[in-house]
Amino acid sequence: MYDVITMGSNTVDVFVHTDQSEVIKIRSSKGSEELISYPVGAKMLITKLLHNIGGNGANTAVSFSRLGLRTAYLGKIGSDDNGDKILNSLKKEGVDFIGGRKGESGFSVILDSIEHDRTILSYKGCNNDLGFGDIKKAGLKTKWFYMSTMLGKSLKTMHGIAKYAKKNRVMLGFNPSSTMLEKETKAAIDLLRYIDLLVLNREEAETLVGKGTPKSNIRKLLVYGPSTVAITDGRNGVVAYHEDYFYTLHPKKELKVVESTGAGDSFASTLMAGLILEKPFEFCLKMAINNAESVIGNHGAQNGLLSRKKLFKLVGRDKRRIEKTRA
Repeated sequence: MYDVITMGSNTVDVFVHTDQSEVIKIRSSKGSEELISYPVGAKMLITKLLHNIGGNGANTAVSFSRLGLRTAYLGKIGSDDNGDKILNSLKKEGVDFIGGRKGESGFSVILDSIEHDRTILSYKGCNNDLGFGDIKKAGLKTKWFYMSTMLGKSLKTMHGIAKYAKKNRVMLGFNPSSTMLEKETKAAIDLLRYIDLLVLNREEAETLVGKGTPKSNIRKLLVYGPSTVAITDGRNGVVAYHEDYFYTLHPKKELKVVESTGAGDSFASTLMAGLILEKPFEFCLKMAINNAESVIGNHGAQNGLLSRKKLFKLVGRDKRRIEKTRA
């Protein structure tokens, strides 16, 4: 039996950095936003080029495995050379693959900016083509499922897995992206009735339940079914609800940020790993924020993911105060 099976995307990620990018701010009828800009018609030198394996399903599988949990990944991997790279990377990390292989692999280009943030150009490939026929049913025995963004046929399959989990009393964690919440709002809300742990960032939460403080939005989200909810908000930290209490934890004041790819995946998966390991919730929150802070200090969504030993050591030295109030 597995400790956790993850569902989500897998990709080959190429990180591109050039010193000639600019960040511009614009205002429109919808508000203000920041854009990465490049000179039109220019030929620019790439100053840093990195290739990594990514995708929210693969990232979280590696996160769980490095934390010492028996882990499997359920998704659709291409039958091409990039698919071989993805599968070999998962095997190297001790992750079993229980999905299907066919078609073209997912691929992403991550454009760095001078503000240490990024824009992602994402090609889904076969990621949205996971059907029930691709699943090795005998491999579905697990204590937890972790679900992230899937669309198309894969989303229908994820709904089927959620029903399977509920029927078999398997715990479920869910960390959908803004893309899924905007394109498949009804399907995402329907999934919430099966979910035990829900992790969203502030923008994702507001997509589902509208503008509001993290605490007010958590209250709205609890109505749909989850028993534990966490809302992250970048430099403002995280607000979470668990067993009749709200918890607030802030990030380190002087934090080295290389780029933020994978921060959400690492936080959500590590928080769930803490629950699987039956740690106190305050400890789970510190596990999650320390692993996310390690990830954003490195290029790539997986390079900064910590082992259980290293993470526990960091948490033991973490003197940050967690605010705890009764809901």
